Amino acid sequence: MSPSSWFRLAAWWPPLLLLLVVLTGWQTAVWWFDWPVFLVPAPTDVATAVVEDGDRLLSATARTGVAAVAGFAASLLGGVLIAVIFSQSRLVRASCYPYAIFLQTVPIIAIAPLIITWFGTGFASVVLVTLIISLFPIIASTTSGLLNIDEDLLELFRLYRAGRWQVLWKLRLPHAVPYLVTGARTSSGMAVIGAIVGEFFVGHTTTHYGLGYLVLSTSQNLKTAHLFAAVIASALLGIALFGIVTLTGSTLLARWGSGVEK
Repeated sequence: MSPSSWFRLAAWWPPLLLLLVVLTGWQTAVWWFDWPVFLVPAPTDVATAVVEDGDRLLSATARTGVAAVAGFAASLLGGVLIAVIFSQSRLVRASCYPYAIFLQTVPIIAIAPLIITWFGTGFASVVLVTLIISLFPIIASTTSGLLNIDEDLLELFRLYRAGRWQVLWKLRLPHAVPYLVTGARTSSGMAVIGAIVGEFFVGHTTTHYGLGYLVLSTSQNLKTAHLFAAVIASALLGIALFGIVTLTGSTLLARWGSGVEK
């Protein structure tokens, strides 16, 4: 095994060791204080819940994952398009940017009734909620990258009589790639949160539901071990989406010849 492989393997030991310590302490505390399972389940209870409810948990995770990916993809496309428009017009940027901030600050619970009224409940409404929650980081980061251009570079393009679209395509967009990657990382985590929150309010039926519904139903029925299992599945889904976006972003940055992400 090469030294670099040993280094990557060694990097996993601290978090795995910490996880083992936490699980051991958790199991010992439940046994020592004899806490009821509905209050604090032991790790073994959570593992049993995962095995018992595995099929439903896997199906719900897949449904939430599809909604999160769809909402994230929509926010990526829409956010980049909006950022490009903002970068081309100061008037449009000054007029519309406050409303982009509004999307980030408005409580989703306040607009959930409107989404239900206009679009009904179900998968499409969950994707819409995910889009609303995850859109702003893409807009903010990409707009910043498109605008924060060295004046000397802009002057060089003007010297060679480059048109607006040439400056956008050959200067602004390549410069904005690291910013876009940073925004996409943030947005990917928020997309999973948005999908689960959306499922709380607009995204479940009696036959089709995701992790949000499982979290809500298990907490209401005091099935705390199953609640922990759903929460762990949500965390793993978020880590997986973040890892995919990070890997894709690193590949994209390497293509543009950037060794350091901003």
